[in-house]
Amino acid sequence: MKNLVRKAALKAVRSSAWKKTSKWIRGTERWQQLEDEYDGSYVKAEVVVYFGDRKPKFYQLSQWIPVLEELHRTHRVVLVLRKPSALLQARRLTRLPMVLKRRFDPLHTFYHANDFKLALYVNNGMSNFQSLGFAPMVHVHVNHGESDKLSMVSNQAKSYDKVFVAGDAAINRYRKSLVDFDEAALMKIGRPQLDIDRPPELETSSMNTIMYAPTWEGENDANNYTSVDLFGPKIVEAALAIDGTRVIYKPHPRVAASKDAALAESNARIIALIETANESITDESLQHQILMEGDILAMFDAVDLLVTDISSVGLDYLYLQPEKPLILTDRRDDTAKLNDEAPISRATPIIDGSTVGQTDALLREMLTNDISADSRQELRRHYFGEGKKGTSTVLFTEAISTLIANRTSDMTTYHFESTNAEASDE
Repeated sequence: MKNLVRKAALKAVRSSAWKKTSKWIRGTERWQQLEDEYDGSYVKAEVVVYFGDRKPKFYQLSQWIPVLEELHRTHRVVLVLRKPSALLQARRLTRLPMVLKRRFDPLHTFYHANDFKLALYVNNGMSNFQSLGFAPMVHVHVNHGESDKLSMVSNQAKSYDKVFVAGDAAINRYRKSLVDFDEAALMKIGRPQLDIDRPPELETSSMNTIMYAPTWEGENDANNYTSVDLFGPKIVEAALAIDGTRVIYKPHPRVAASKDAALAESNARIIALIETANESITDESLQHQILMEGDILAMFDAVDLLVTDISSVGLDYLYLQPEKPLILTDRRDDTAKLNDEAPISRATPIIDGSTVGQTDALLREMLTNDISADSRQELRRHYFGEGKKGTSTVLFTEAISTLIANRTSDMTTYHFESTNAEASDE
């Protein structure tokens, strides 16, 4: 009888269900250890940077890290993370103080135990509302980029005390998209992420460098601006056919993991085209490159012509390299609508269903006869305001300082002992 019981117990221990349960228990213990290690007991800061998502969305926060490190010199910053995978990623990138609070009650206990003045949010994650429930702080949405995508404007903006935007283009975006939204909440601060000096990640070349940097397919059809599935292979084929040219393929990080069959097939086709072209180029310094990772902002100095979709990439290039030619794509074949929704498209050639067949000639023309330089300078001011590189960082820091000073003054007449926020993770 004992042997039968023992065999049954061993079978249970070796079963896949038990292995999964055991793995979960070990993972839970590890996360608890991380939470104990990063409990924030000794954190002294004024600014909370809240991020409630997992590692796959960490790119939304990572581009702000250098800006936050600079801000930390003036106003002490703490990263408040809700997912262990995000914390593990954060500590690879920065030495900023960070805290892990997986559940609602510890989060608000942490807030009440400190004297934070302001919270920054880089996205509209659902858990943001748990943090927004803490009234003493001024809550500021900064987003994780500047683009003309529909996703750049959300009705959730009404939940924040202030919304930092790049410039007039963003204000017009909110004005056209939201009903009963108080524009007084908007503060123009430029694009401080682009002021950071970055070590180059792409070597310059004696050849003309054409970068194709498409976005991903978005969460839904309305936010799908990618050109990979419709035009990607044709764009790359045309670029590869130009003598004396180096082609760089730098797609959005989420393109490689896309589950969309057409996009995945086109992505594979693009990679195959480049790899095949490199077989006849013995000098590695002259070979075309596939860059699925890396900081695209640190590559622009070595790019002579950028082909991209409606996303933050084109606008970042406009800010940093307004003197260089830029081509945009339009998967919807509606230039009039594109010009209305994305003003930058008024100063760039467009690749769509009607023009993709002439991509070869278009690329050659833009490399030798760029007639849109003055228009791009005007649009740069429309998107980012006046000033050169560095101006945005000054505006950002000044805005933070003003809001902290105002909130500190206002708090003298308020007293908080609890919160009326609700937890959804319990």
